[in-house]
Amino acid sequence: MKIDIPVLGFGTFRMPGDDCRAVVESALELGYRHIDTAAMYDNEAAVGQAIKHSGVPRDELFLTTKVWHDQLEPSALLKAFDQSIGKLAVDYVDLFMVHWPSPAMDMQGVMNALQSLRDSGRIRALGVCNFNMPMLREAIDTLGAPIAAVQVEYHPFLDQSRLLDYLNSKDIPMVAYAPLAQGRAANDPVLARIGLKHGATAAQIALAWLRDQGVVAIPKAQRRISQQANLNSLGIQLDDEDRQAIAGLPKNQRFVQPPFAPDWDAE
Repeated sequence: MKIDIPVLGFGTFRMPGDDCRAVVESALELGYRHIDTAAMYDNEAAVGQAIKHSGVPRDELFLTTKVWHDQLEPSALLKAFDQSIGKLAVDYVDLFMVHWPSPAMDMQGVMNALQSLRDSGRIRALGVCNFNMPMLREAIDTLGAPIAAVQVEYHPFLDQSRLLDYLNSKDIPMVAYAPLAQGRAANDPVLARIGLKHGATAAQIALAWLRDQGVVAIPKAQRRISQQANLNSLGIQLDDEDRQAIAGLPKNQRFVQPPFAPDWDAE
């Protein structure tokens, strides 16, 4: 199932509890309509309260949440979803994702559980995060799972071309988390130089580079001025000279590498 995902979302990682509510309310007020959360972020209730008090109609929002990797046994996954949707205080989520794979997971069982949620109307679409290529091929090519989006770390300092080519061939959008390389993009001299040409910041150039490839980005920004700056990146159009300069940046810097991460280079 192809779903329309707003190309710039609002990430809420490391915004636990009530502190998150005012930040998300600010983002919604500025015009964000794509909010990304997860059970592990410990802020689903705050996100739900922000949505409720924003006055934005639910059908105008694209809401994503995720199940943690220790809850992938099918009955546990369904229970985790019940807890997430209860905290969010909504009738459905637009995208429900496996946050990280587990070596012990039964891929067929996981996909069946997700599809049962979709069939019930409680999620509009299902997706996965941090799957490597063999896992994606098993889910998509072998099992035929209707995966609607794949979320991974992606920014100007990490090569994801192989994965992006594969997803493009399947017409599945990539969602980039850590799109500003956890703040490092803002201080990169190459991005800053391109930014000068466009009257933009280095961070805005990083976001424009992702959009230029058709990639959805979900930067987080606690300050309202940064939230607005990220939105303003939507007006930047890169040229071939810009793309060539960014292509010359190192592409081997992965900043999210927990001990339970899969083998990213697996064929």
